[in-house]
Amino acid sequence: MLEKKVETFNMNRVIDEFEEMTRNADQVQKQTLKEILHKNQSAIYLQNFGINGNTTDPEAFKALVPLVTDLDLEPYIKRMVDGDTSPILTALPVPAISLSSGTSQGRPKFIPFTDELMENTLQLFRTAFAFRNRDFPIDDNGRALQFIFSSKQYISKGGVPVGTATTNVYRNPNFKAGMKSIQSLCCSPDEVIFSPDVHQALYCHLLSGILFRDQVQYVFASFAHGLVHAFRTFEQLWEEIVTDIEDGVLSSRITVPSVRTAMAKLLSGPNPELAETIRTKCMSLSNWYGLIPALFPNSKYVYGIMTGSMEPYVKKLRHYAGELPLVSHDYGSSEGWIAANVRPRLSPEEATFAVVPNLGYFEFLPLSETGETEERPPVGLTEVKIGQEYEVVITNYAGLYRYRLGDVVKIVGFYNKTPQLKFICRRNLILSINIDKNTERDLQMSVESAAKRLAEEKIEVIDFSSHVDVKTEPGHYVIYWEISGETEDDVLQDCCNCLDKGFIDAGYMSSRKCKTIGALELRVVERGTFRKVQEHFLGIGSSAGQFKMPRCVKPSNVKVLQILCDNVVSRFFSTAFG
Repeated sequence: MLEKKVETFNMNRVIDEFEEMTRNADQVQKQTLKEILHKNQSAIYLQNFGINGNTTDPEAFKALVPLVTDLDLEPYIKRMVDGDTSPILTALPVPAISLSSGTSQGRPKFIPFTDELMENTLQLFRTAFAFRNRDFPIDDNGRALQFIFSSKQYISKGGVPVGTATTNVYRNPNFKAGMKSIQSLCCSPDEVIFSPDVHQALYCHLLSGILFRDQVQYVFASFAHGLVHAFRTFEQLWEEIVTDIEDGVLSSRITVPSVRTAMAKLLSGPNPELAETIRTKCMSLSNWYGLIPALFPNSKYVYGIMTGSMEPYVKKLRHYAGELPLVSHDYGSSEGWIAANVRPRLSPEEATFAVVPNLGYFEFLPLSETGETEERPPVGLTEVKIGQEYEVVITNYAGLYRYRLGDVVKIVGFYNKTPQLKFICRRNLILSINIDKNTERDLQMSVESAAKRLAEEKIEVIDFSSHVDVKTEPGHYVIYWEISGETEDDVLQDCCNCLDKGFIDAGYMSSRKCKTIGALELRVVERGTFRKVQEHFLGIGSSAGQFKMPRCVKPSNVKVLQILCDNVVSRFFSTAFG
């Protein structure tokens, strides 16, 4: 991989470069496409469609190359994974293959990872940090408590390293230098980040953060779920962590030799004063409200992806963060980065992202009010309309051309001449039996609505998923809830009815009224059930840092369905439609 010295970070210069680029977004887009096509002119895929070194015009490119999905590119990427080194999708070296989380599609996708994508990642991090640092300045000696986990790369039978996108980033030699240049040095030793045991790694991240508590200036995990999971874990283990600090001896639960050695150096002897400080802080909190600023008094904000499927965790994260601002991480996917959060003071609910025009060539497929792709062709970056929803189409340096991401975004404005967008949802339907069409967003809104009834009893929904049960006649939706306490059956029956009425899709409502879809079923599961689901995914190779809870479990995912069904403690059927 490319190894080069990372330049000293200059906040004003980075912001000025972004301003200049976004003022000329259209020209930058044309130049970016020209560079992508020039660098990949020998790619077999492009040549098959008649693209050659002379093709630089966007209109000619769009006329020759079709819109594709991951399924269309699967055979090409499989050849790369199997060791074919010819320029299949890209003429550039492909030192690794990324593996998506697999929770959106029900199966992981293989995606080429190149040095250019790594450069894009560091550029995006620098840009976003510059805008954050302007609003929330960090000291030169500041550190970040980062809950990052690098799962193992494996070598495919063709000899290609394969790992999650985050793993490929963290294992890149430029990553640490890049983070250091933007004052985001991790509290934890590398051995913790690369630990083969994520539970031990999480414990050590928490311990490392507390050892550097006065230097911690922000707290980060890729996803809001990761932050909530970390501090829920701290609630359970804090006394053990305090004992480690008091005695200067690492807990026996840490058994990975390299991690024990690294953490022993960090502990470096008993520290009863720090132990007593943490003990006093924890004992004084009311239901753990404000835990993060209590542990890390100089922290300025909490940072992570808090939009889309992460929205259900924001309320709990806000509880832990107290008065600290929650800052939404930038917008991207395993396929590459797209947009930066240049207005970090906006709440997660209001967060918008400005497309970075040189990260790829972007097109936007207009969606109708029903969420269907319209017959109209995709439009360019500067041609989008405010208030319209689109599916994102990306062309990047790593061999993806006119690739449909499956993400639905809404254009809410412009930053100079580049669009500012809100992430709405994944486009693929997750709940459908008849003529009903419900997305992850629809499910989320239904759960939020029903959770308000539960909140009246001072109980919260810890996590949730769903399943379409077509073994019954007629088929019906099943919603799985894990909740934080016990309550009366009539409360849960009310919640069940709220869930059913929460799906406002016309096809669903009419199908329920005429009984072609059966009564929605709410199944309450035991505490810890969704942690078992996470354990299952980690056990089959998902990264702890990239994990997203599947919001709908397909019938093919027998193991996850079994975990959910085996842990059901009560069931309720909706009476909302008579």
